[in-house]
Amino acid sequence: MTINRPGSPDDLPPADVLWARWALLASLGATTAAERRPSGHRTGRWIDDDGLHWDDAGCTWWVMSRMAEGRYVLYGEDESSAAKWHQPPVDMLAGAPAWLPWEELRDRLAGYELGCVYWYENGAWARAPYPEDLDDDGLDCGMSALVDRAQAVGLLAERLVPVDGEPAADAVMAQAEAGRLRDVDALLARLRDPDGDVPDLSAVTRALVRSGLAGVAPVG
Repeated sequence: MTINRPGSPDDLPPADVLWARWALLASLGATTAAERRPSGHRTGRWIDDDGLHWDDAGCTWWVMSRMAEGRYVLYGEDESSAAKWHQPPVDMLAGAPAWLPWEELRDRLAGYELGCVYWYENGAWARAPYPEDLDDDGLDCGMSALVDRAQAVGLLAERLVPVDGEPAADAVMAQAEAGRLRDVDALLARLRDPDGDVPDLSAVTRALVRSGLAGVAPVG
């Protein structure tokens, strides 16, 4: 799936699907050491009480939070986004619902740290209207690896040792997208770190529980 420039609500999969893909990849890379660091000092994908995060320690950062049943917010920026420098300024919160984390978003806007905001309720994504000459809001660079299912499955496959009789990465991803992993213990037994480190199974388990993929309601 290709994300348009600028991004459109139609580019994103349903919020629970996006959450599942992101949460699975974030959880399988969890470590106790990273858990102890504040968000501002963490990189990669992770989950905490605020929701899901992605930070490449360079030009892109993103957050997805579950605000209530059926409601989510996605916000962040990539250096490719032209929204925050556009003249006249783009009101990224125009038409936004009252349940968004307004204080956080306004602080980000005041610091020129926000490239776009998308929100999800009643089964659909939405965002503020953009001027016709805005050519990019950064959504494609930030979310393409999760929006494109094949890319997400490829990232998952890097973390799983193939085992005869056990589901392939595509099938594991499908379980997550359906809302729950069928056998967390079997999944943990197959886990590997692409960098050669020993997986931190305790941290991975905590993250899976926090995300809701282990059968417990997600936080946030």
